[in-house]
Amino acid sequence: MHKLQLFRRSIGTALCAILLFAISQVSVSAEVPETILVTSKAFGHETDMPLRYTAYGDNVSPDLSWRNLPEGTKQLALILDDPVVDTLQPFVHWIAYNIPASATGLPEGLSPDAIVTYPGLEGMINGANGIRRTGYFGPRPPDDGKVHTYNFRIYALDHEMNLADGLNKASLLRAMEGHILATGLLTGNYRYIE
Repeated sequence: MHKLQLFRRSIGTALCAILLFAISQVSVSAEVPETILVTSKAFGHETDMPLRYTAYGDNVSPDLSWRNLPEGTKQLALILDDPVVDTLQPFVHWIAYNIPASATGLPEGLSPDAIVTYPGLEGMINGANGIRRTGYFGPRPPDDGKVHTYNFRIYALDHEMNLADGLNKASLLRAMEGHILATGLLTGNYRYIE
């Protein structure tokens, strides 16, 4: 009987944590304007991503460009995730932060190293993705017949966070809380094809 009570308590605690995380995601997006325009030469918004940019292909990160940053932007961050998965949270494919506000985009094939050394991106850090590695991890959806969506979201922040390396999505979102001026979204699609 004691084991059953512990099991129920742990399930309840886990469900509460998931609910709180989901609520925090809704409140962040509800309060922040989506005014940044994010584009790529590799694919258009809500169109299919070429095989080259997937983990089934060359696993190369696509180029990204952005414009219309709000006044007062001091730093940028990026989260790429796939919400069309059979788990309780979106699968994280890439997080990057400490991106200089002077940057207008990211080049194709950016190094997956934690500390980015590309000219113009000094200070940028690749955080931990869903496979616990740094840098970009391209689409690799299962053979589930679903079209998966890959959301490249840019965050404009009101001060220089200068965060240490090693953050994951949850810790980055916590650090950015209250500092997001605006966001922008580019969505690519991919479905497993044999």
